[in-house]
Amino acid sequence: MVVFSLERTAPLPIDEAWRRITRWSRHAEKVPLTRITEVAPTPTRVGTVFVARSGIGPLGFDDPMEVTVWRPPADGEPGLCRLEKRGRVVQGWAELEVRPGPGGRTRVEWREELRVRFLPGLFDGVLRQGALTVFGRALNHLLRQP
Repeated sequence: MVVFSLERTAPLPIDEAWRRITRWSRHAEKVPLTRITEVAPTPTRVGTVFVARSGIGPLGFDDPMEVTVWRPPADGEPGLCRLEKRGRVVQGWAELEVRPGPGGRTRVEWREELRVRFLPGLFDGVLRQGALTVFGRALNHLLRQP
């Protein structure tokens, strides 16, 4: 199991940063061999489930996630979304938070606990570094693209 955190400051209004990081179908655009399928319900709210499918053909696995906290930013207050990973292979949680930053910018934080079933703790360092790289790239992409 690894826990990691990514933080970015974006030159965006808080509502726009929130919109960009919670468009689930776009999360896989910079994650190799992964695609996202939105399941139900839409628009996003507590109970929304979507699935990240990673792999090639039959050599892959599903990473279903459920939204368990959904608090969009309002009246200058931060926004927070918590996802619970419910897969047989990938488990844990992720939290995406937006809050006002310096100079009219928005501070974005992605916190995650990631467990990969059958992966011994010996590989936690490699898993953590891989997660920081892949999810960091994904977060940068989400914030840059409208």
